[in-house]
Amino acid sequence: VNKDLPMVELTISNAKLMAEVAADANTRTVGLMNRFSLRTDHGMLFVFSESQPLAFWMRNTFIPLSIAYIDSKGVILNIVDMKPKDESTHPSAGPALYALEMKQGWFRERGIAAGDKVNGLDKAGRAKH
Repeated sequence: VNKDLPMVELTISNAKLMAEVAADANTRTVGLMNRFSLRTDHGMLFVFSESQPLAFWMRNTFIPLSIAYIDSKGVILNIVDMKPKDESTHPSAGPALYALEMKQGWFRERGIAAGDKVNGLDKAGRAKH
C-alpha cells in the first residue's frame, strides 16, 4: 500500500478533490492496490514523464474506480469505469501525461466528462522516472 504520498488539490469544473500523487515507477505500480476505501473527494493522480498511450488494470484493487486520462494540457481525454480485481486493461483515448483515479461514479455525479479541464496539475510536479 502506498503511504505518505504528497497530496495536491485539483479542480475540475466546480468540483474540488484531493489527490495523492504517484510520480515514480514504484508508486505508480502500486497505485490504489490493497485498499478497501477512499475518503470522499479523494483519489490518486498518476504522473508520467511523457505523454503516451496509457492502460490501467485493477489487479489487487478492491475499490470500484473511475479513471480519467488527462493530456499534457490538462484536458480529460476519456473516463473509464473499472471493476475491482478486473485484470483486463482500460486504455486511454490518446497520449496521456496523467491518470486520475476516483471512486467509481465520482466524475459522472459531478457532470465531468471528456473535454473538461483539470486545474492544479502543475502543483503535482513532474514524474521522477
